[in-house]
Amino acid sequence: MRIGVIGSMHFTEKMLELRDCLAALGHDAFVTTLAAPFVGKSDEEKERIKITQKMHLDAIREFWRLMQGADAMLVANFEKNGVPNYIGANTFLEIGFAHVLGQNVYLLHAPPENSYIATELAAMRPIVLDGDLARLAVKEKINLHEG
Repeated sequence: MRIGVIGSMHFTEKMLELRDCLAALGHDAFVTTLAAPFVGKSDEEKERIKITQKMHLDAIREFWRLMQGADAMLVANFEKNGVPNYIGANTFLEIGFAHVLGQNVYLLHAPPENSYIATELAAMRPIVLDGDLARLAVKEKINLHEG
């Protein structure tokens, strides 16, 4: 299965680890091609890099193009700034892209308890893995045309 790993760029190192774990399980996994500058940087440095990439490298469209032809997106939702299972605005946007493209959306952990995205996230029916990547192998493609 071709799977993109998405999440806050503050989790870049963890997303790269997830990509490698997925590859070891036999999946064709990828992260944004713009991830390299984030490795080993502080949260403040990562924030500056994110702004630069979005404004000058068209990072949102870059990942949209990369998503084409994928089967699924895996959301790396870890704790950030005291928020368990954090999903930020850009990640939520990418989840929406995946939904529109008919791709499965897997959450590594349960969804965050953010009232501002809870309804929309639930409507996209993500599959929660509870931290277990092996569960990807037993999930089938969701048919959006079935009840």
